[in-house]
Amino acid sequence: MLMRHGTRGLARSLMGARLSSANTGLVESMGGVRWRSTLTLGESEKEHKEQVVVTGSGGNNNEHGGSGNKDVSSYWGIKPVQVKKDDGTPWKWNSFRPWETYQADLTIDLKKHHVPTTLLDKLAYWTVKSLRFPTDVFFQRRYGCRAMMLETVAAVPGMVGGMLLHFKSLRRFEHSGGWIKTLLDEAENERMHLMTFMEVSQPKWYERALVFSVQGVFFNAYFLAYLASPKLAHRVVGYLEEEAIHSYTEFLKELDKGTIENVPAPAIAIDYWRLPADSTLRDVVMVVRADEAHHRDVNHFASDIHYQGQELKDSPAPLGYH
Repeated sequence: MLMRHGTRGLARSLMGARLSSANTGLVESMGGVRWRSTLTLGESEKEHKEQVVVTGSGGNNNEHGGSGNKDVSSYWGIKPVQVKKDDGTPWKWNSFRPWETYQADLTIDLKKHHVPTTLLDKLAYWTVKSLRFPTDVFFQRRYGCRAMMLETVAAVPGMVGGMLLHFKSLRRFEHSGGWIKTLLDEAENERMHLMTFMEVSQPKWYERALVFSVQGVFFNAYFLAYLASPKLAHRVVGYLEEEAIHSYTEFLKELDKGTIENVPAPAIAIDYWRLPADSTLRDVVMVVRADEAHHRDVNHFASDIHYQGQELKDSPAPLGYH
């Protein structure tokens, strides 16, 4: 009996000690877990800071890397990767990596043209031709601004087409034949054109306002067109790319005449297209024009597939076609 009372007393003492410890804010540990109710405000902030480890290397919020910036790491297991060029120097860009760069195929035939024969082809052709007139009036011979502004629109079709094919693949539980990646790569490539020309020419405030309106209208129009008729949508892009080739050819003529200064190529262009270090703006326009010619081929090809009564997934996508 005495031993029983002694055991109960000891148990009550231990319980009282634990409750006292919790009430005074002491930490209770169990398998490495710290009870939140036992933390004071200061301790909670300290714990949060300990969970987020800050390092002084790797990427940052800016496009260019630098040793003076900091990154959040550790808790999620995501650590910054130090990427270097072949010569051992640090890689500057976060938006693309060395293995995503390439050398443009400048031997591509720039004079190819799809002759419109069907009603949809003629609709696509004259739609694009009608859009060229206001563009010529607005930009005239300012090809640097023209290129930069038009690339904000040129990156839309690939994103819209890739998105719709993505949703279609999910709904039907089927592969896309590589076309999702092909179209999204096209959109990214057009965006890189924009990032490049931003280094050469800065848009004015009214040109930025124009981007908002034109991009909004074009996105919705192309979205509806792709839903209604993918073959029409791809044909429109094919003709848009033909016009882009013409615009960049005129850009080159102005550079050769000296009307536009042939400045050194931006660093981002040299790395993205693997250009020589002494490349100029003319070299950049050459590779961009070659890119547009490849986009022309891909979209006319996609439209032809639909005209033959097939779906894009029935024909392998031209992945990596540059």
